[in-house]
Amino acid sequence: MKNKTILILATGTAKYASGLATGLWLSEFTYIYRQAKELGYEVTVACPEGGNIPVDPESLKPMVLDRISKAYWNNAGFREMLHHAKSFDDVSGLRFDCVYLAGGHGTMYDFPENAVLQTIIRDHYEENRLVAAICHGVSGLLNVRLSGGGYLVAGKELTGFSWFEETLARRKKEVPFNLEASLKERGTDYRKAWIPMTSKVVVDGRLITGQNPFSSKEMAKAVMRQMAKTTER
Repeated sequence: MKNKTILILATGTAKYASGLATGLWLSEFTYIYRQAKELGYEVTVACPEGGNIPVDPESLKPMVLDRISKAYWNNAGFREMLHHAKSFDDVSGLRFDCVYLAGGHGTMYDFPENAVLQTIIRDHYEENRLVAAICHGVSGLLNVRLSGGGYLVAGKELTGFSWFEETLARRKKEVPFNLEASLKERGTDYRKAWIPMTSKVVVDGRLITGQNPFSSKEMAKAVMRQMAKTTER
């Protein structure tokens, strides 16, 4: 039986427009990566231009760096892997059981307008494959249009980092746009946790979204559950 395959897409942007450091939020990568590896799934990692995936220094602070993410961050092999990601062009045209958009504020700069990313997501979704996105990675879904011309997210139940959470993260003046408002403008049925900065995962058929970094663990479990349900291709 062929192993399941998952494509993890991450940002290549290391700074906000102001120059403040940003990048990938580490736990939004490590949990899905760990679950997939433990199940023997084949994992491919890519960022827009290939090469280095920068990690947001905020996600490495002791208050948020959990045991699992810390162990990966202290692993030289893992760090080296993040320096040698494939490019979106490298993986365009390939097929995976799941495409997973990891978060981090950097994605708000290099995901929404990336035509190659949009094609990857559209093709996988229309071929009944899973598409998952967490936190700011959800910004990569904003401008994806299906073959019929409509937005993929229109009418879908989903979640993503809320505007109030941007306030709590002290990033309202740094981010290029309001993700929550942008999702609602696309006609989504936007959901969020009652308590900010707590886990929220929404499954709408083949589309799975997580609200924030605190959703990383449950998000990974939800994706693995859905992958387990998919039939052998």
